[in-house]
Amino acid sequence: MTEDEYIKDRLENQIDWYDKKSQWNQKWYKKLRMIELIAASSIPFFVAFISDSKPAFTVIVGFLGVVVAVISGIIALYKFQEIWTEYRVTCETLRHEKVLFQTKCKPYDIGKPFPLLVNRVEAIFRGERSKWEEHISVKPGKKEDGKSE
Repeated sequence: MTEDEYIKDRLENQIDWYDKKSQWNQKWYKKLRMIELIAASSIPFFVAFISDSKPAFTVIVGFLGVVVAVISGIIALYKFQEIWTEYRVTCETLRHEKVLFQTKCKPYDIGKPFPLLVNRVEAIFRGERSKWEEHISVKPGKKEDGKSE
C-alpha cells in the first residue's frame, strides 16, 4: 500500500467514519435528552390539573413518566454521550496525526516518516478496538469494571 493510498483509504476514511458517527451519537443524545427534559418538566404542570372531573390528566402524567423512564433507559443502554465523546476524541487525534505528518512536525521530522505514521495510527485503531471489545464483553450481572453487581 502506498503512502497516498494509506492516507486516503485508511486514515481519511476512518477520520470521516469517526466524524459521522460522533455527530450521529451527539444528535441522538441531544434529541432524546431534550424530549426527556420536556416530558419531565411537564409532569408538575399537568399534576396541577388532576381532579375527579378531569381524569385524563392522570393518564397524561402517567404517560409522561413512562416517556421519561424509557428515554432514560435508552440513553443508558446505547451510551450516546460516551460514544459521541470517544469518537470525537479519536477523530481529532487522527486529524492531529495527519496534520503533523503532512507538515513534517515532530515526531514526523525524520527521513522516512511514513512507517511511523502507520504505526501511530494503527495503535490508535488498536486502542479503539480494545475499548469496543471491552464494551461488548460486559456480561449481564457485571459492571463495566468487570466486578459483580
